[in-house]
Amino acid sequence: MQIRSTTDDDLDVFVDTLHAAFGRFPETPVEGGGLWWSALEADRCLLALTADGRPVGTAGAHSFELTLPGGALVPAAGVTAVGVLPSHRRQGVLSAMMRHQIAELRERGEFLSVLLASEALIYRRFGYGPATYTARLTVPRHEAALAVPRARAMAGAPGTGSDAGPDTGSVEVLRSADCGAVLEEVYDRYRRAQPGALSRPHRWWALRAGQPPVAPAPRYVAVHRDADGVPDGYASYSVGEAATLTVDETIATEDAVTTALARFLLGHDLVTQVVFKHFPPQHPLRWQLADFRAGQVGNDTDWLWVRLLDVPRALTARGWFTDGELVLDVDDPFLGERNRYLLTVRDGEAECVPTGREPDLSLDMSDLGSVYLGGTAPSTLVRAGHVRAHHPGAAVLADALFRAERTPHCLHWF
Repeated sequence: MQIRSTTDDDLDVFVDTLHAAFGRFPETPVEGGGLWWSALEADRCLLALTADGRPVGTAGAHSFELTLPGGALVPAAGVTAVGVLPSHRRQGVLSAMMRHQIAELRERGEFLSVLLASEALIYRRFGYGPATYTARLTVPRHEAALAVPRARAMAGAPGTGSDAGPDTGSVEVLRSADCGAVLEEVYDRYRRAQPGALSRPHRWWALRAGQPPVAPAPRYVAVHRDADGVPDGYASYSVGEAATLTVDETIATEDAVTTALARFLLGHDLVTQVVFKHFPPQHPLRWQLADFRAGQVGNDTDWLWVRLLDVPRALTARGWFTDGELVLDVDDPFLGERNRYLLTVRDGEAECVPTGREPDLSLDMSDLGSVYLGGTAPSTLVRAGHVRAHHPGAAVLADALFRAERTPHCLHWF
């Protein structure tokens, strides 16, 4: 078997092979673009070929920036389009492609890769661990009133019923096709401030690749503007069957803007319920509802999976919020590597060097990926039997060290 990088001339073969792997046919081209594979980067895609040159497997990667705890923006390979023809599964094709891809990423000098896992059982064995999570929040329209915040009520502030606080801005309803530049700019500001968020390169918006509101599927967009008329948030939505208003994503960097957009969506007339598709963990909206039980959380699942390709570089790239030392014994069974590192954090910065000291924690690469962004507590993985703590205080210290300033969350689909 041969594994090689693709060229622009291979695009049709790559796309056909990938679709065949999933038993599907390429979608009919959409006027104005919008095919998700239009954003693929040919020099970052791989084809697996039999000895006689027949394509049997695919794997690709996008060039993204990932926002880390502390605000650092770092390159991250977004692994995508991974598939093997049913006739060649369980013959080592997938493992060979993933090993080849990791070697290429390291040769490029990259120290992080991320993906969205179609099947959770597959990617742990390649060193990826779930690192951000998302859920769906459903709010019946007749139970959608927002309460007066207790802090305002105690201060004697006016307002009752659905008034959740003053907003000096305004909301304008536009069509997604008419405000692409606004969406791109607002999203870029948001993702720079949100740990776990990925960039959406300009070419994604220009090609209209991905999912709404990037894709050309018709959507209304509630654009929030501040008191000076500058866009500072948006919510992409549509009203479909059973008069359900479905929100693709809500983007804002300020809680007041998030609340204003939620008030607009929950107050939409002639709908029976509002569904927020990507509801972040620890989001304040459920606490803002007058009836806490009105918001029903479902489809709670993983989203972004992370793999460290270079442990010292990855650990020293992110910000830290507690001082301390931790010895990590990291096993990478897929690559046959095992190393022990001393992580030392002082004043928000880390040093990570090889060490011979006794470990505080023993864990594999997938578990390190899960805790890396601060969305999974190391103590949870200790209790689950994934991570071994070598003394009683190790998990507590690891929890304090690996926490993030905000719960990591990723909205981008790729």
